Amino acid sequence: MDTKLDFIWTRRSVRRFTPEPVADADLQSILEAAMSAPSACCRDPWSFIVLRQAGRKAVAACLPNGGFLADAPLGIIVCGHQQRAHAASLSYMLQDCSAAIENILLAANALGLGSCWLGIHPREERIAALRAALNLPDGCLPVGAVAVGRPAESPGPRTRFDAGKILDGDALLKHQ
Repeated sequence: MDTKLDFIWTRRSVRRFTPEPVADADLQSILEAAMSAPSACCRDPWSFIVLRQAGRKAVAACLPNGGFLADAPLGIIVCGHQQRAHAASLSYMLQDCSAAIENILLAANALGLGSCWLGIHPREERIAALRAALNLPDGCLPVGAVAVGRPAESPGPRTRFDAGKILDGDALLKHQ
């Protein structure tokens, strides 16, 4: 593994956190990184809900696998707005929000924090529960949540590289 990419290899899902709060400057950097994600036609169809206290517990209760969010010092809900996406496309909005979530994960790791992505969309029961819990306006779709904090566990670096998943595009074209 190329050490220049350690910020990727060492980014792992962390589900146990110390109680130490996430500094405001780190939160600002994480949100700046999220909003630096690529977006189709620079439409930036996202918004971010920051949860520092009781909100984490309410959101964790809506996510069957998200109990650890209640104990994380910080939660970020990434929401998408389809009407603001390129061509008002659900697919573009989801891709843009997913890129923002990945930037959150990488930024947290670069800052020495742990994080874990919790899927919300496309699970209708999770979407409905979060819409109710957070009183989200129409057109605001919760796509994913990220728990963030100082890690209380240290999963080792890894890659899941699999050469069997690589196709030779030039060879595919020759068969047409």
